[in-house]
Amino acid sequence: MAEKFEVSQRTIYRDVEVLSSAGIPVYTESGRTGGICLLQNFILDKTILSADEKRELLAALQVISATSYTAGEKSLTKLPELFNVDIGNWLEIDFSRWENTSYENTKFELLKTAVIQHKGIEILYENTNSERSQRIIQPLKLSYKSKEWYLKAFCRQKQDFRIFKLNHILELKPLGQAFLPKPYPEQESDTQQKYPLIVLLFSKEVAYRVYDEFNKTQIEFQKNGSVLVSANMPVDSWLIGYLLSFGSQVEIIKPNYLKEILAKEAWVIYQKKFSRSTFVKQYSFYKMNFCRFHG
Repeated sequence: MAEKFEVSQRTIYRDVEVLSSAGIPVYTESGRTGGICLLQNFILDKTILSADEKRELLAALQVISATSYTAGEKSLTKLPELFNVDIGNWLEIDFSRWENTSYENTKFELLKTAVIQHKGIEILYENTNSERSQRIIQPLKLSYKSKEWYLKAFCRQKQDFRIFKLNHILELKPLGQAFLPKPYPEQESDTQQKYPLIVLLFSKEVAYRVYDEFNKTQIEFQKNGSVLVSANMPVDSWLIGYLLSFGSQVEIIKPNYLKEILAKEAWVIYQKKFSRSTFVKQYSFYKMNFCRFHG
């Protein structure tokens, strides 16, 4: 054992003593067939894990299983019987959309496998500016944040780390080429402070929707029932679409340039609607007169 693990014999004996003192029934036998042995039929008991620790371990496995990670299902089946503990079926998580999700599930499984096995993939990706590009990437980590799945990866074209939104990955092709994973540079905790301060006033009629996107520290309740929200956020297409969905039930307090952006977008929507309604009226007029002319 000392040769196998490249340590001294003294280290092996010391480890055996540590295991014994921890309640693991290991012992040594001399002779030609001897060695270091574990007591037959030994299982984990109270000397290793307390009742609370067993429940916490089973709860953690249930959380993993609820995310559709199937590798933990066998352990979750065996451990309750082994521990003689039952915590019930207390958790259900469904990340899927309401519509048919067969393609999304297949895409997620392919990405999960590529991350775990460190295999490169080729994707067709469309960014927030509606620009499409073929990318060869090294997937490093799947991340779930603010109701959306993201893929953290190293992009071969850009020679830099990138985050890809799973919904924007239109096509996916596993390459089967293994790579040595690089640690993804995690963002600093104060990254959000780099975004501009957005202050919004929502009417009381739509206040219930505010709780889906903002936390308690960002919300200030007004006496008339309206809700004032202050948050550091990027001014992007998601924010514009989100604010437009409230119609006249939201007022932008600051910054002023956000008001202009929203007004321009609303004007474009109005023009499209007006043009379409005008076309429908003209089409109906010509169709009616055409029918009259031809009897």
